[in-house]
Amino acid sequence: ERGGQPESSVDLSYHLHLTALDKLRGDEVVFYKGTSAAVRDQAWDIIYITTLFTFQWKMTIETIKFYQRNKLKNNNIKVGGILASLLQKDVENETGITPHFGLWEEVDRMPPDYTLTSGVYNYYTNNASIGYMTKGCKNRCSYCAVPRLEREFVPFIPLEKQIDPNKKDLILLDNNVLASPEFPRIVEEIQKHGFQKGAMFGKAHRYVDFNQGVEAKRLTEENMELLSKLALKPLRIAFDDIKLQKLYIEKVYLAHKYGIRRLSNYILFNHNDTPEDFYRRLQVNIELNEELGLSIFSFPMNYVPLDAKDRKYAGPNWTKTQLRGIQCILHATHGVVGPRRPFFEKAFGKDADEFKYIIEQPEEIIFHREDMKAYRDDLVTALSREGDINERP
Repeated sequence: ERGGQPESSVDLSYHLHLTALDKLRGDEVVFYKGTSAAVRDQAWDIIYITTLFTFQWKMTIETIKFYQRNKLKNNNIKVGGILASLLQKDVENETGITPHFGLWEEVDRMPPDYTLTSGVYNYYTNNASIGYMTKGCKNRCSYCAVPRLEREFVPFIPLEKQIDPNKKDLILLDNNVLASPEFPRIVEEIQKHGFQKGAMFGKAHRYVDFNQGVEAKRLTEENMELLSKLALKPLRIAFDDIKLQKLYIEKVYLAHKYGIRRLSNYILFNHNDTPEDFYRRLQVNIELNEELGLSIFSFPMNYVPLDAKDRKYAGPNWTKTQLRGIQCILHATHGVVGPRRPFFEKAFGKDADEFKYIIEQPEEIIFHREDMKAYRDDLVTALSREGDINERP
């Protein structure tokens, strides 16, 4: 669980699989996001509530209790998901419901039902199939919940039943796809289903996105060559520690060697890093863009402990003022750090000292700086050029 990671793909994916199982049993399924008394008080046989991040605790518990107050006194309410698994006892104590822990195997292997949100919610993933080709992760990173939630590493999951042939793109939510010894087979499977490099969907280019990123340490020359055979956009490489700077730069150069020009990454901050470390990691991407003619978009992710019930945590090298300052900048930039130096420096400063000065200012001053308007306008233009799913978190 990375604080700040958006809910879209992971949360939606589980709903699609769960709906498929219910419809197979002959059930009618309705998807609703949020709270509605009109929806709540209908004669449902089962109400499923999926939870996401632990820092959404207050809203999540309020939502569960809201649906418990249904007029028909329906107590058949099932709760699952990330928060419910990590804080299982806490949820039970608050609501009286014992949540499902971790994955529901039967649901997880069902083909997704893409009709669930069609014409109801305009998710940016609506034109993409969403799936997994592996499960779990072999690493045990201190900031990550995956080893607790997906305890067994599954090296290969067939793609065939997860794809909707009427959707242009493919989003894969594997946590560490390169850890699989079956990676060559995975690439072959993706190509077989029409996502090879240069693939078209009508007159539009198709894209495949390993949305959770790939691990730099496992990006061997062989693996990069395999990735270059796919309609990959973007290649996401995590850059979570300044100690990985040399390795990260090497892998970006390797991507360039194999013709991969569109890259993106999640940049964790507020963990064991410093503001200077964080700024330097952003700056490295700007330098690589200039040196290699690339387009690297960064998505900073604010670390939140796995059992935190809010987002108030400040790491050992950060202050709450600094963290609020970064959030003000990211709010103005839609959570994205674009690839061009002039606008990067207007938003984040010309060096680490200026960056620290900016993020320690009152939020009104940060948000309403004239520099931010120029950055926002440039970023919107850049994102519109990049297309549908490709530069989203």
